[in-house]
Amino acid sequence: MSALRISTDKAELDLPLIHRFLSTQAYWSQGIPEETVARAVAGSLCFGGYVEGVGQVAFARVVSDFATFAYLADVFVLPEHRGRGYSKALVAEVMAHPQLQGLRRFMLATSDAHGLYTQYGFATPAKPQTLMEVSKPDIYTEANTA
Repeated sequence: MSALRISTDKAELDLPLIHRFLSTQAYWSQGIPEETVARAVAGSLCFGGYVEGVGQVAFARVVSDFATFAYLADVFVLPEHRGRGYSKALVAEVMAHPQLQGLRRFMLATSDAHGLYTQYGFATPAKPQTLMEVSKPDIYTEANTA
């Protein structure tokens, strides 16, 4: 197994790869436009995971004010590189990042990776009745058919 090198340098990110994965393989962002991915990356603290001789194989981004709140989004490891501990290394790096310490709330949404995130302190909301959202899960596919 090759070691995963994790970097927050946006210049290293493979935006076409990130867009391709998010728009075609991620259940949460099917059809997301490339321009939307570029804007999301520009406004976020991003973590790229790289394997020497291969390139980028993992990604995560955090939306935060870096004082009280953060939201972890778009976490993925390419399917052919899963099962090697890369997701754990990536999330551990996110959680250890100096700008993300001392936050009052760190949130995420997942349908299938609860086991991963509970290892890093994430849990179901203590008071779910206090949380609200505006949810548009089909926004990218609706935009493409309108």
